[in-house]
Amino acid sequence: MVTTKMALPLFFFMLNLQFLVQGQLDFSPESMDLDTGGLSRESFPQGFFFGTATSAYQVEGAAHIDGRGDSIWDVFVRQSGLEPDNATGEVSADQYHRYIEDIDLMAKLNFDAYRFSISWSRIFPYGTGLINWNGVAYYNRLIDYMLEKGITPFVNLNHYDIPQALQERYNGFLSRKIVKDFADYADFCFQMYGDRVKNWFTFNEPRVVAARGFDDGNFPPQRCTKPYGNCLVGNSGTEPYIVTHNTILCHASAVQRYREKYQKTQEGRIGIVLDFVWYEPLTRGLTDEYAAQRARDFHLGWYLHPMVYGEYPKTMQNVVKDRLPKFSEEEVKMVTGSIDFLGINQYTANYIQHRVVNSSMPHGYQDDWQVTFVYEKNGAPIGPRAHSDWLYEVPWGMYKALMYVKERYGNPTMVLTENGMDQPGNVTIPDSLKDTQRMSYYRSYIQQLKKTVDDGANVIGYFAWSLVDNFEWRLGYTSRFGIIFVDFQTLVRIPKMSAYWFQKVLQREQ
Repeated sequence: MVTTKMALPLFFFMLNLQFLVQGQLDFSPESMDLDTGGLSRESFPQGFFFGTATSAYQVEGAAHIDGRGDSIWDVFVRQSGLEPDNATGEVSADQYHRYIEDIDLMAKLNFDAYRFSISWSRIFPYGTGLINWNGVAYYNRLIDYMLEKGITPFVNLNHYDIPQALQERYNGFLSRKIVKDFADYADFCFQMYGDRVKNWFTFNEPRVVAARGFDDGNFPPQRCTKPYGNCLVGNSGTEPYIVTHNTILCHASAVQRYREKYQKTQEGRIGIVLDFVWYEPLTRGLTDEYAAQRARDFHLGWYLHPMVYGEYPKTMQNVVKDRLPKFSEEEVKMVTGSIDFLGINQYTANYIQHRVVNSSMPHGYQDDWQVTFVYEKNGAPIGPRAHSDWLYEVPWGMYKALMYVKERYGNPTMVLTENGMDQPGNVTIPDSLKDTQRMSYYRSYIQQLKKTVDDGANVIGYFAWSLVDNFEWRLGYTSRFGIIFVDFQTLVRIPKMSAYWFQKVLQREQ
């Protein structure tokens, strides 16, 4: 409800926004040059789906409303000076209150699916025990409205934000105790939502949690060994490997619960989402070739290899040695084959050069790669750069990444679960809406995606990141990934050119 006191400023903002956009940009879909590059729904096999993706902490807001407990991100961002402008996800895009508007926009733009995550601490404020039924009801409303509008839900059980209570109780992923707690939480979600949700992912990008939370300490719980990062506690040489080992066991335990108790009657599928930057050797020399393969093993193989082959990559075993945990025989049986389908988040590519690491110095996870990341070759950048310093437009990297999974891991059923690029947060509204670089990015990547499908990769769907501008982790609101502009003062939403580009590509034949 908007009070009279608030209504006038909001009215004048909208009026000014309308004049600003109309005055500087003819922003009707008919006036735009929405070059599809020959892409359409018919470019892909029947049943191939297109959606958008977000995560709970980045878009929901309502951080302390209706009984939600703290996640590790809530506590982390309260540190003064940590985030640009001390940003938090306290309100963000406020999807908790505005999900109807967002789902309506998705339907209007011809999307089929929405990949979102559940906030564990919104369901279990203390990680276990007490159930917050207000939180349970929110996801019921969200899922029901999606289905009403013809949008298929793809649910991610955890996207970086475990309950703070579990971090305080037993150090979160550093403890085996989290395996049962995560499986119990997953079990509850299957029970509550599995009659309508047929596509589940356990974790999003667990490698990022292990690397950034426990190797360089730039993400919560901010653990690392100095000089790798500014942390008070931690061990960069051991903790990332322990955390990953326990996360894989969390995943496999949740999958076991689903398969034993729910899959037959609910007729769904379950997997995991892994990030995968394509690593291209800088030169054709053997040392760089080996370095690039080592990077792929330490990045993707760290998680996928055990799930397909029952062990960590030999490269990792040879480098990390006794710092790398081992699976018991029983755990190998549980982990191997624990994916019905695989989510791949693919944004960019790097050149890789071999780096000699001083063997007498303590090693962190990133040191163990023994590589240098390179972003140009012979003076030419690997591709146009987005706003984020790590993100270059390299569409051929997507092709190589997906074909690598096809060839090395038995061509599993894959979904491209994230792909996109960002603009600066302070870009003007007309420039934000006229996001021609993003449109070009999507066109070139989806063309490469089509090529992978044509060449036999078992890819069945694609999700653009992100639906709306949101809280972008350590960049706060200085980065905009959305295909829908959000004014974070008023929470007004406006589709960008890239949104209308998707609408045109995804229109259905009459």
